[in-house]
Amino acid sequence: GSNHFAYLKISEGCNRPCSFCSIPGIRGRQRSRTVASLVAEAETLVKSGVRELILVAQDSTAYGQDLGRGADLPTLLRALNDIRALKWIRLHYAYPTMIGDDLVGAMRDLERVVPYLDMPIQHVDDAVLRRMRRGYTGKIVETAINKLRAAIPHLAIRTTMLVGHPGETQSSHEQLLDFIGRMAIDHLGVFPFSPEEETASFTQPDALTIEVAQSRADEVMALQQKVSRDKLASFVGQTIDVMIDGAHQDSEFLLKGRHAGQAPDVDGCVVLTDGTGHKGEIVKARVIDASEYDLVASMEVD
Repeated sequence: GSNHFAYLKISEGCNRPCSFCSIPGIRGRQRSRTVASLVAEAETLVKSGVRELILVAQDSTAYGQDLGRGADLPTLLRALNDIRALKWIRLHYAYPTMIGDDLVGAMRDLERVVPYLDMPIQHVDDAVLRRMRRGYTGKIVETAINKLRAAIPHLAIRTTMLVGHPGETQSSHEQLLDFIGRMAIDHLGVFPFSPEEETASFTQPDALTIEVAQSRADEVMALQQKVSRDKLASFVGQTIDVMIDGAHQDSEFLLKGRHAGQAPDVDGCVVLTDGTGHKGEIVKARVIDASEYDLVASMEVD
């Protein structure tokens, strides 16, 4: 099995009131694990061969707020960064309003924390965001992204968008498309809204049909495919670090890996056309081709 990366759940539950989400009702309020217990688990995982840790929570940036002083996400990152055999630490599910200077500095300065952030934005139209009870505006999102990109070279951002929420007008949708075209997010997933009982969105007026939600989702993905193709094309000719994930499913002669800006299971991959290596090993490779979501690279580096 693939045991060179592992997901480390740093907290359970969530205190946010997002109108479309049933998690707080199901999993309760946020309960963070202590830094010490997470470091101990990480050390155990590393002994078993794990080289990449992916930190997950309903809201990773709120980590430690329930533990009192001295426990927050930057503190946890610094503690995990001291584990020598670990190669990559990756951060998922950051909240746009919680990208403080301390977190940005930790991501920039800690060598094992990869330049990658999964930050579910959901939408950028202010009226839709209010309906979703997200507690931020489109401008706040752009400011956070620009701040991160200015501080952290080669930062890859993953996000998810939720389209077709009650009250989303055609102009709200066009604003979202404009943002996606302009901001060129590296990895983007989209969900058409589907009403869940027990959520505030379920009872909101101005509901859209599932057909409209789906066609808007398709439009977003068509645009994102173009954004992704352009982004990946700019990699051609560069030499990058690639973590080997194993043999490629299409051929025993190809290896499959990822660069730091690609998370397992959700983002594209790097197909290695030659060379050998074992899972969890990081090799240098020169990018020779790019498709919509994947890179092709050779270990023959000048």
